[in-house]
Amino acid sequence: MKPIEYWIRALLAYAEKQELIRPEDEIFMRNELLSALALHGYDEPADPPGEEPLEEILGALCDHAAAHGLLEMDSVVCRDLFDTRLMGILTPRPSEVIERFYRLYREDPRAATDDYYRFCRAVNYIRTDRVKKDLKWSVPSEFGDIDITINLSKPEKDPRAIAAARSAPQSGYPKCALCRETEGYAGTMSFPARQNHRLIPVTLDGEPWFFQYSPYVYYNEHCIVLSAEHSPMRITRATFRRMLEFVTLLPHYFVGSNADLPIVGGSILSHDHMQGGRYVFPMERAAIRLPLTFRGFEDVEAGIVHWPLSAIRLSSENKDEIEALSDKILRLWRGYTDEAAFVLAETDGVPHNTVTPIARRRGRRYEMDLVLRNNITTEEHPLGVYHPHAALHNIKRENIGLIEVMGLAILPPRLKTEMAALRDAILAGRDVSGDELLGKHAAWLAAFRDKYSFTEENVTEILRREIGRTFVEVLRDAGVYKQDEEGMAAMVRFIDAVNAAQ
Repeated sequence: MKPIEYWIRALLAYAEKQELIRPEDEIFMRNELLSALALHGYDEPADPPGEEPLEEILGALCDHAAAHGLLEMDSVVCRDLFDTRLMGILTPRPSEVIERFYRLYREDPRAATDDYYRFCRAVNYIRTDRVKKDLKWSVPSEFGDIDITINLSKPEKDPRAIAAARSAPQSGYPKCALCRETEGYAGTMSFPARQNHRLIPVTLDGEPWFFQYSPYVYYNEHCIVLSAEHSPMRITRATFRRMLEFVTLLPHYFVGSNADLPIVGGSILSHDHMQGGRYVFPMERAAIRLPLTFRGFEDVEAGIVHWPLSAIRLSSENKDEIEALSDKILRLWRGYTDEAAFVLAETDGVPHNTVTPIARRRGRRYEMDLVLRNNITTEEHPLGVYHPHAALHNIKRENIGLIEVMGLAILPPRLKTEMAALRDAILAGRDVSGDELLGKHAAWLAAFRDKYSFTEENVTEILRREIGRTFVEVLRDAGVYKQDEEGMAAMVRFIDAVNAAQ
């Protein structure tokens, strides 16, 4: 068993290799780590450290902390709080990170984001050891290949940690997980530690915003662009302007916003933010199904996208024209009602219509996708008419937000366990209808079970294919206008209303 000094030395060597500290910093940083580990002395280890993975180094240091009563309890939450504290000691100050980013940005925006993304992984803000556990695959569909992921990056909380968080006093600081005040925050049992978190300031539409990466990276270089002010999500013309300015600053990134209404919005509506990154989503590859022309914007190429959700694509070298037309479409959609298509702008004064917008660059051209959303509910569909219907809830019942709108399924971690168990049941020829874990999948399985001859070699691939097909149906459910003759005719009626408006 290696002594604690070995792991301290290994962490310092890692930090120097990752350019987090310099040789001149070593003794100072060692003493900071000793303080955090409640140690008062240090003997240089006889064996120099090798190149152990960061998770192994931090795991050994957390083992020491647990054994010496430095953790409230030996749980994933408490270990995360402690190892983030250790990494925070080694993380450069915000001013240093910002200066480095913009020094590289002046040479090449891609170099700046490459370096910042590397940095976020190096300081363990993005926990690469967890991200690599995610399950990912693609399935073909009539709309092109659809991307599927079962995200396992967020650790499941220990029931003891949940109970401790419930009984702990609530400070209301930071106000939410997206507030800039999270930078350097020590965390609590109910709020993640962020001592190793660093934000990059950007100015959008003359206002202070910040750019960071998501710690859960649902796709490559998954970033979040957040307002300096804790203000609610609201899609307006200013949203489009900020999006277009962002892809001007970082033309190799896309950026989009969740819708600003419940059910069709994201999980955080209390803080205005956008999401972006360097990833080509299935929706971006989708072709135009029906070209459109908007009166007064004849220079803007437009069309209805061949996609299960109802999407209008705008393209032009003139970003001001894109902004103005996007705003016109949004304003018309907010107040648009077509009872024949079950599109109601509001009921009892509650608004239903909004959009999920996505901006990107294609060479010199700006492109904006506006996905029409509606969050109306009925007795038959209490979670939403344009939301995954009950028959699909065994695979996906959560809201369809920005990322999934674009064709990347983020499926719940439970499916990893359930699909493994379902695989065994299929091979054993077992009826799952009465099974406590698998009963929810019985009708789903029955719909395709007789189409296949299952073997050890093909059963996993078949289940993944059927999950992908189900996700396409989830997206169809979320589409206001269906991809059939009746649906397209109704969507064209809305386009005609836009053209008829001043």
